[in-house]
Amino acid sequence: MERQDELNLTGKVVIITGASRGVGKQAALHFARRRAKIVIAARSVETIDSAPDTLGETLKGVELTGTLGETMKEIEALGGEALAVRTDLANRNDLKNLVDKTVERFGGVDILVNNAASTVGSVWDKKFLDLTFEEWSNDFDINLHAPFILMQLVTPIMAEHGEGRIINLTTGSGEVFRLPEEQIAEKEVVGRNLTVPSYFASKRALDRLGSVIAPHLRAMNVYVIGLNPGWVATELVQQRLKRRGFDPKEGDSRPVPMSVPARMIVYFASCKNPNEYTGRLFWAEREMAEMEITAD
Repeated sequence: MERQDELNLTGKVVIITGASRGVGKQAALHFARRRAKIVIAARSVETIDSAPDTLGETLKGVELTGTLGETMKEIEALGGEALAVRTDLANRNDLKNLVDKTVERFGGVDILVNNAASTVGSVWDKKFLDLTFEEWSNDFDINLHAPFILMQLVTPIMAEHGEGRIINLTTGSGEVFRLPEEQIAEKEVVGRNLTVPSYFASKRALDRLGSVIAPHLRAMNVYVIGLNPGWVATELVQQRLKRRGFDPKEGDSRPVPMSVPARMIVYFASCKNPNEYTGRLFWAEREMAEMEITAD
């Protein structure tokens, strides 16, 4: 891949879901440095001990720190302008409210980053035959249906303004990792659970949705790009590794810094010719290295 020039993002309106922590928060800070207007969406602080009946045994006692307010303070410290909208991605009314509040405050939407995903819960400790339909459908509501609804809501707004970008955060289940014959792991990789049916199935569906709608959206100058962030050292991943006593040594597989996918989100949001990328899937770490992009 050849690196494209990046356009000025000053004044561009960006919606980022899951922005209270992790990659979403880091992406918001990157956009703030580019003087974009940022709308951050998430729920409030969650403590896993508060709902042990629905959240995984391996995560009890883990504090999921981070709030929209904390992200707002860091954006403002960078001189950025932002709006925080508390949003439950499984609630359709909340999704509409998110877009409505964005348009009301900033007059439109230029970039949508579908970053939030269901990454905790009982499904992370269960095999296929133990899953309930409610657990299965919850992952699809958050990982697939919420992006579907948001893309439908923002596309006409983007088209009216002349152009738009949609970046969907995917996972290693995408075609960026596919082989002629996929290998079946003998056991779970330490620190990572790669056998969560509802999570990976819903993310793979999001990948396919992006490729299917890309030609139609491109006709309206709206471009949809899938980005696999890789195994990222988010707050949750670091706590999972610590609790499992996993300390990667030199040469071992280890999570990449959050700055890697955050920087590539900004790249795809600002690249001069998004038509080259629309409908395709990319892997943040690989593309960043190939195009010699630094994590600023």
